[in-house]
Amino acid sequence: MPNRLAEAASPYLLQHAENPVDWWEWTPEAFAEARRSGRPVLLSVGYAACHWCHVMAHESFEDDATSAVMNELFVNIKVDREERPDIDQIYMSALQQLGVSGGWPMTMFLDADGAPFWGGTYFPNEARYGQPAFVDVLKTMANAYASGDPRIATNREALLHKLTERARPAGKVVIGANELDDVAGRILGIMDPEHGGLKGAPKFPNTPFLELLWRAYERTGRERFRNEALHALDAMSEGGIYDHIGGGYSRYSVDDHWLVPHFEKMLYDNAQLLDLLSLAFVETHEPLFRARAEETVAWLQREMLVEGDGNTAAFAASLDADSEGHEGRYYVWTLKQLLDALGAQDAEFFARHYDIAPFGNWEGVSIPNRLKEVERSGADDIRLAMLRDKLLAVRSKRVPPGRDDKVLADWNGLMIAALARAAGRLDRPEWLELARGAFDFIVAHMTRGERLGHSYRQGKLVVPGLSSDYAAMAGAALALHEATGEPTYLDRAIGWMRSLDAHHAGPDGGYYLTAADAEGLILRPDATMDDAVTNPNAVAARALAHLASLTGDEGWRARLDRLFDGLLPRAAPQLYSHAGLLNALDTRLRSPELVVVGTADDPATEALWSAAQKLPLIDAVLQRVDAATGLPADHPAAIKAVSVSQPSAFLCANGTCSLPVTDANQLATLLNRPALG
Repeated sequence: MPNRLAEAASPYLLQHAENPVDWWEWTPEAFAEARRSGRPVLLSVGYAACHWCHVMAHESFEDDATSAVMNELFVNIKVDREERPDIDQIYMSALQQLGVSGGWPMTMFLDADGAPFWGGTYFPNEARYGQPAFVDVLKTMANAYASGDPRIATNREALLHKLTERARPAGKVVIGANELDDVAGRILGIMDPEHGGLKGAPKFPNTPFLELLWRAYERTGRERFRNEALHALDAMSEGGIYDHIGGGYSRYSVDDHWLVPHFEKMLYDNAQLLDLLSLAFVETHEPLFRARAEETVAWLQREMLVEGDGNTAAFAASLDADSEGHEGRYYVWTLKQLLDALGAQDAEFFARHYDIAPFGNWEGVSIPNRLKEVERSGADDIRLAMLRDKLLAVRSKRVPPGRDDKVLADWNGLMIAALARAAGRLDRPEWLELARGAFDFIVAHMTRGERLGHSYRQGKLVVPGLSSDYAAMAGAALALHEATGEPTYLDRAIGWMRSLDAHHAGPDGGYYLTAADAEGLILRPDATMDDAVTNPNAVAARALAHLASLTGDEGWRARLDRLFDGLLPRAAPQLYSHAGLLNALDTRLRSPELVVVGTADDPATEALWSAAQKLPLIDAVLQRVDAATGLPADHPAAIKAVSVSQPSAFLCANGTCSLPVTDANQLATLLNRPALG
């Protein structure tokens, strides 16, 4: 019989709707039951694409004997970390305070008021891997709780103290360009000179670090910063972490050289990587980066669209790591499968270029990759593309991994912004339309007045939205405004940033993750460190910087400075964990801006605008200004613009602007990297 989760919207919760566990969703009623029955709460947090979540589910949550113990001793609550990242953030912090590095599934033990007293991640059904059996853990925790073991109260009070304390360094914290350069230099020291990315395993894309290196290159002109970022992008784009048959990047590589992915594909990873790929292409004109961007967008269109009304379609959250109960089965190949699909001659050719080995390159099967140097001609590339299409058609007949088709406003915002920027950089106007459609979906289905929701699926909207939703969707609106010049997008960004301030502002200038009128938790989470996604405060800071430039309203810049004044002291002891905030600070310090002044539909204006979009600047504000209107009088380029009678472009930084450029072919000469620092 289905349990309570049968009524849930989340695909992850629905995966557990047939469990014999008497699951509850996170509701006041669940905690009322814990108080009534005198039982503690077992909180299990995971997500739909999580491999080890599936393992624990099969071993324990689908097992009648284990479920009977859970039902007798605990009120069991299941949470989707993507649908409720606020809950996940609180209890993941508690788990880390217990000395556990963290991960999913997360298994936490709480009292009836939601206060944590112990936890872990994956527990096997039988004692192994140096871990106790899950049933033994359950009985130990329940007995300790029922007997009033003083360690329960001690742990609870210590964890609550740690969760609510706010460490602040003594004295004033000054972080400027020199400090940013120093952090970038130290990151160079932990980069893998052979395989790219950070040293060691597992390897994550870690896009905030790559962006931090790129920004250091823009400030200083030191090419090593840029080259390390390019090396990482190149290596992961040739490795098995990239899906060479269908496009898109997996979440991370379990080894130290990008071969073996953890096969789940997340929307946020691919959004952040698409942004960097398009930037890398306009910097280097390396075909690899264009190809990976185009293939990733093709994957988005083929496998990740969630249709709405009319022409709107947003993006699903993720694809599972598993299919048919096995991690990666959908994506791997044997030589025999290759022979059956392509024939002997083409199979041998493809296997040589993509490392499809007779005995496999991983657990007896092969993960397609191009990590080995194999000489190939232009004709070879054309032939390989045709063979990949054939293999994609064959693969499409396999049992696919599960898709989590909920729409998350924050992750969609990241992808919309990446598509809007990549469309201009790579001359793909259809990507701009894809971004518009996703944006319209969010507006149509996930807004209530000026308020955003967080997660939407099949008519069910999780409200109120989180600070991550407002920051990312404001960033998306600003990217669309800069790409199109349409004022409605700017108006949306302003409205959402005002709502963010009204409902999420914290006393130190930053933002709480949850709204002031959201359901009460044991605390309001306000972490400032990056996770797999750049911290919402950093995303909001970049939106504030762009708003200040686009509107000329210094109130936005003052709000941005208040954010930095409050959060930089918190970031100072752990700068590596705050790469997103440091990247936003770089935007504030340099305020890079590209302004094109001209008449609409004038070919010279359009040529300048197209060239401006292709300049390899990581976070420049792009602004089109009609010559008849002109720039505001207080804009640093205003006087120079008045003296020019033809369409002109200006590159501005640090409050000063270049001389006007009227020839699109000469626009790139403005990129004097040291001068931008």
